[in-house]
Amino acid sequence: LHLSAVKLAELHSDLKIQEKDELSWKKLKAEGLDEDGEKEAKLRRNLNVIMTKYGMNGKKDSQLVDTNYIKDGTESDTLDDPRLEKLWSKAKTSGKFSDEELDKLWREFKHHKEKIREYNILLETVSRTEDIHKNLINPSEENLMKEEILHNKHRELKEKLRSINQGFERLRKVSHQGYDTSSEFEEPRVIDLWDMAKSANFTEKELESFREELKHFEAKIEKHHHYQKQLEISHQKLKHVEGTGDKDHLNRNKEKYAMLQEKTKELGYKVKKHLQDLSSRISQGLQHNEL
Repeated sequence: LHLSAVKLAELHSDLKIQEKDELSWKKLKAEGLDEDGEKEAKLRRNLNVIMTKYGMNGKKDSQLVDTNYIKDGTESDTLDDPRLEKLWSKAKTSGKFSDEELDKLWREFKHHKEKIREYNILLETVSRTEDIHKNLINPSEENLMKEEILHNKHRELKEKLRSINQGFERLRKVSHQGYDTSSEFEEPRVIDLWDMAKSANFTEKELESFREELKHFEAKIEKHHHYQKQLEISHQKLKHVEGTGDKDHLNRNKEKYAMLQEKTKELGYKVKKHLQDLSSRISQGLQHNEL
């Protein structure tokens, strides 16, 4: 796959979560608690997202490139959307952003691109399911359950589209005006969660509690970013030392690299699991609004 050290660590974390979710589903299925197959369908969808994200779906150019927005003076990836490309170009030439802020803004653009990709995968899944459903001749109890699955998927599509629209509006505003120094969150995933939480059916006390949890979550993400950068540096050093023939130096670098790799995997898993939990809570609040 020719993945970088950071991407390999991220892949490991994603697969670890997928494995845990599949084990939980197998227990539910054995107890007869997934009769409509919704959880199984979601697992397949998540696996499809992972395979697309890391270029394992057999399609060329589907793999997301490293998160660093600059590599040897040029962008390391495209945004696949003329509107995003235009906003990014405007932000780069505006003079309103420091290098660090541009790095942060690029992460927001890449995060937005991932959200669009996940939405399109879900949309394709829903379309295929609808085509199969339309071709069924006789309605039955099983078909009624499939209608409920479709209803849930449409609701998920609606939530994802709302998040995409909110995210684009934020990118448009930031690209034109620069970063608001009074903003309490900086990480794209946390900003998304906070925007959605404010639209959910939370009391003031619950919302304040959620805000505090998001602050802890953002600190966890920043720590993960730190280890990702250290892992990438360690990987570059290791490649350099391998060419020198100094075995002692090489062994020390291998030990440090292995330690950083394991720590990055561990933190990546914790971040993504925490994100799942927070997203699930918000989703429940948004669903309650629709009832």
